Amino acid sequence: MMDRKAPLVVALTVLVGLFLVLQAAFVVDQTERAIVLQLGKPVSGMDEGLEPGLHFKIPFVQNVVFFDHRLLEYDAPAAEILTLDKKNLVVDNFTRWRIKNPLLFYETLNNIDSGQARLNDIIYAELRVALGRFTLTEVVASERSGIMEEVTARTHELLKDYGIEVIDVRIKRTDLPPENRQAIFGRMRAERERQAKQYRSEGREEAAKITTGADRERTVLLAEARRKAQELKGDGDANATEIFAKALSQDPEFYAFQKSLEAYREGFRDKTEFVFTPDNQFLRYLEKDTP
Repeated sequence: MMDRKAPLVVALTVLVGLFLVLQAAFVVDQTERAIVLQLGKPVSGMDEGLEPGLHFKIPFVQNVVFFDHRLLEYDAPAAEILTLDKKNLVVDNFTRWRIKNPLLFYETLNNIDSGQARLNDIIYAELRVALGRFTLTEVVASERSGIMEEVTARTHELLKDYGIEVIDVRIKRTDLPPENRQAIFGRMRAERERQAKQYRSEGREEAAKITTGADRERTVLLAEARRKAQELKGDGDANATEIFAKALSQDPEFYAFQKSLEAYREGFRDKTEFVFTPDNQFLRYLEKDTP
């Protein structure tokens, strides 16, 4: 009788042993970290959590909690934030983060949903502080990169106490509330037009300065050229006078003859009729017996 029951006992023993082994053994995937709890208290996987691989626990007494160790993304809902110039700005953001310390994360937040809720609260609190130091134009146009670096650093420090590592925080969209959009756009357009008008006015003023300077320089150059021309003309007249004086001193009669020929040429060029007395000196070189 006992011999017939022996195989059954062995089989049951093997099955129970196999069941216990299956209950005791567990595998941590490459994308996960884990901690082992005994009656709700952690007994292994402290700090960084259990590494990937095969692990064991006490069946029915201990249980395993797994945590995603990959880089996670949280897409936050939009919220209104007040800027330095008292403008409401609708902002939404996304965050890249990971569970750095599974045990600390479990003790403070317990699960992903609670972690995302805490992310949302802390990130928007830091965004309100950071954006509140800048005007709407600065936030939209130029300061966003620096703001997000500051928010990322501050959020990372605050969430370390929850076992979370914040990799990056980015603003997806900045917009105006519908009720304020048209009024603010109108003011921004008016400001841009005012600046454009100022730039045009400054440009015209600068152009007038350049034109005035050019006119003044031209006047100076023309005056200098006229002065130089008068000097040259004076020098030429002086040279001519000197030459004539030398000619007169060397042969006064020939000089008088030459000047008379020039006078005849100029006087008779237009065939104008003149009336002279016979003894007029102007005609003396036309007389036949003139030497």
